[in-house]
Amino acid sequence: MSDPIVLYDTTLRDGTQREGLVLSLADKLKIARRLDEAGFAYIEGGWPGSNPKDEEFFAAARGMTFQRARLAAFGSTRHRANRAAEDPNIQALVAAETPVTTIFGKSWLLHVTEVLGATADENLSMIGDSVAHLRAAGREVIYDAEHFFDGCKADPAYALATLRSAVDAGATAVVLCDTNGGCLTEEVAAMTRSVVHEIGPRAIIGIHVHDDAGLAVANSLAAVQAGANHVQGTINGYGERCGNANLVTIWANLALKVGRPTVPAGDDLTRLPELAHFVAEVANIAPDAHAPYVGTSAFAHKGGVHGAATVRVERAYQHVDPSVVGGTSRLVVSELGGRANAAWRLRQLEPITTEGIDAAEMSRLVKQLEADGASFEGADASFALLVRRRRTDYEPPFRIVDFTVIVERRNGAESRAEASVKVEVDGEILHTAADGNGPVHALDLALRKALGAFYPALDGVHLVDYKVRIIDGDAATAARTRVIIETGHQSGTWITAGADANIITASLAALHDSFEYAIWQLDARPERRDELVSSRLALGERPQPAEAS
Repeated sequence: MSDPIVLYDTTLRDGTQREGLVLSLADKLKIARRLDEAGFAYIEGGWPGSNPKDEEFFAAARGMTFQRARLAAFGSTRHRANRAAEDPNIQALVAAETPVTTIFGKSWLLHVTEVLGATADENLSMIGDSVAHLRAAGREVIYDAEHFFDGCKADPAYALATLRSAVDAGATAVVLCDTNGGCLTEEVAAMTRSVVHEIGPRAIIGIHVHDDAGLAVANSLAAVQAGANHVQGTINGYGERCGNANLVTIWANLALKVGRPTVPAGDDLTRLPELAHFVAEVANIAPDAHAPYVGTSAFAHKGGVHGAATVRVERAYQHVDPSVVGGTSRLVVSELGGRANAAWRLRQLEPITTEGIDAAEMSRLVKQLEADGASFEGADASFALLVRRRRTDYEPPFRIVDFTVIVERRNGAESRAEASVKVEVDGEILHTAADGNGPVHALDLALRKALGAFYPALDGVHLVDYKVRIIDGDAATAARTRVIIETGHQSGTWITAGADANIITASLAALHDSFEYAIWQLDARPERRDELVSSRLALGERPQPAEAS
């Protein structure tokens, strides 16, 4: 049996180099714990000596017990003017007290002479001395050969010499880095194969690829097929510029396509979406809906032909069984879909009673509504409500009688937004108003205040995301607008949409659907809760009759 491919995670170091991604100390510790639970053998925690947060991370991590993972500290070879024992970077790596140290050095003479200002021989000594010192300190040393492929193109003999210097000094693995991310797959495969032949018997060969040419996953797999058995990358492909190789995709491909054993094991990938979404949530980055294997659209079918075929034979348009990676097949209801898409979604809405709802009629209705600017693509909650409202026994939980939104700015002061709404529930009308930092915010607060008086369960419902799309940009400021709202509750999240020539009206439609869906999902029942009376009781005042207008 082939040796397992070891996946080495560098999300906490390389991943944080992504523009706009910032992890707190607590965030890094959470992700480290989750990666350990997932079974990763190596977790690269950061670069001690480069910033205080990483030093704090390694100090805090010393108090943690890792069940499977070995923590790695990352840094560079010594400075050309320093002895390894006296180099501040090397000293910081030793002080981190991790069982593994990963250091990078230069493989490309351009960097050796023009960036470091060193000679070729000095660079080889810097690599060997640094590795030897860390080995003497009791560390497992992994050597990252920065810019290896570019260096190999320029001077293959010297690039190999840098690897030999690391191995001779005791590195257990040498990792070939496409640091600029511009190599083609055939180049990576050929050069990796050469290194496996020259160095392979003496050390583990690894691969570390960036995605600047969009080939990071393909190049990582090519290196594995050429003999590498150590793959570095990040969860969701986070990283500098265009990102690093996506370990989530690589893991699934190795297990399901290449058929190679992996560490973490690939025999159960059903929690892969959970891992990807957990890291995205902690990093405060919206998950990529179109990510292979784990995105919400990974097994979604929008076209009518695709949908009809998928209904008949589910694997007709799917490269793997979605359930293997914790996913499900999904047919998108849109103007491009047909009766099969609508019928599939109607079945998925169970246990909603859909008896009497004709799939063909529903498909025609969706096409007409989308032609008018509506959107049910991804807005599953709005589609569920559309179905529910077609039933003869449907009764709305509330009705918006009217609303007013005012935005004003006087005498150069900051603008002010105020909204008022009248809501009817069980024949009773409540008129409320609220100020907000914008018209939609004010409208949301006013509607929430009115509905919350009847449905206290809505107190736990909160806005997660708000997006605006211009449908017909050629119409300029007269264009129709589509508003998409994601709403959250501890029980889950849902998406609703509204469309209108007026952005406020479109927003209200999406908010209306959001709150109605919440009432339905939470099985909320109307109850009169007079906030004014409650507050007066709390103050010891005599309650007054409720006012409805």
